[in-house]
Amino acid sequence: MSSTTFASASDVTEQKAKVVELAKGAYGYISDSDPNCGFVVGDDAVLIIDTRATPALARDLIDDIRTVTDKPVKYIFLTHYHAVRVLGASAFNVDAVFSSTGTHQLILERGAADYESEVRRFPRLFKGVDEIPGLTMPHVTFDDSMSFWLGGRELRFMHLGRGHSAGDSVCWLPDCGVLYAGDLVENNCAVYTGDAYMRDWTHTLERVRALRADVMVPGRGAVLTSRQQVSDAIDSTKDFIVTLLGAVEHGLRQGQDLKGCYRVAEQVMTPRFGEWPVYKHALAFDVARAYDELRGLEHPQIWTAARDQDLWARLHG
Repeated sequence: MSSTTFASASDVTEQKAKVVELAKGAYGYISDSDPNCGFVVGDDAVLIIDTRATPALARDLIDDIRTVTDKPVKYIFLTHYHAVRVLGASAFNVDAVFSSTGTHQLILERGAADYESEVRRFPRLFKGVDEIPGLTMPHVTFDDSMSFWLGGRELRFMHLGRGHSAGDSVCWLPDCGVLYAGDLVENNCAVYTGDAYMRDWTHTLERVRALRADVMVPGRGAVLTSRQQVSDAIDSTKDFIVTLLGAVEHGLRQGQDLKGCYRVAEQVMTPRFGEWPVYKHALAFDVARAYDELRGLEHPQIWTAARDQDLWARLHG
């Protein structure tokens, strides 16, 4: 691997997402380790939770929704701002796109840079990228939470605190205990923290736990089908974050620079998490953000294609 070739360049195997029924009218769209999304079928319409990365991939989702229902897709809920989650929206002719205020602000501030960055980092996830007409903008935003009635069913959109990004929010179905967690929680997949507030995230995860979900769609990995599985995934996500912070903090106490902290983190993290999907891709960006946060930089720096390449070359050159 060259010093400017991301680890994801070797990930060329397509993953076929599958519809998984979670409860009556609630479904996950689940891959082995690619980003998950989902949908809820109401009395008269369907709401999508995250849209996939491109219109082409979103059309695959639409085709699979049609195996379940012929009701129109009228609504989209975005768990956060990352391009891989939101840029398939133009494939749906919807009445409204919902997100947290924080997610809307991040799209405005750094959505274009993130789009370019993510396409270069992980091209396999952006099939048909040339079809994307532009950024996805929400129509309806909320600061902390809102209830949306999909026919006779209540869906609660909740921003429980900063974590994977400043604007993360979840979709909670209180009538059946199903939670769509976005990338706040992963299931045996590496945690991407490049845009994170890591110390806040550990507290946000406890608010997620307090919902006592019976079923959870994590950001990546298999559906969690019991409260124990949900709790275990929250624990493993938190363990990844805390271990990462501890390793980088140890490097800083030794007087290490960014590259030195990366080497310390590799030594600590790889024996425990090295076999998790996307670990080799994510670790450089994870360490960079941990290094910044521990040195007092509250808000994540914007990732650009140029910054990505510079970081990768510095750490792997």
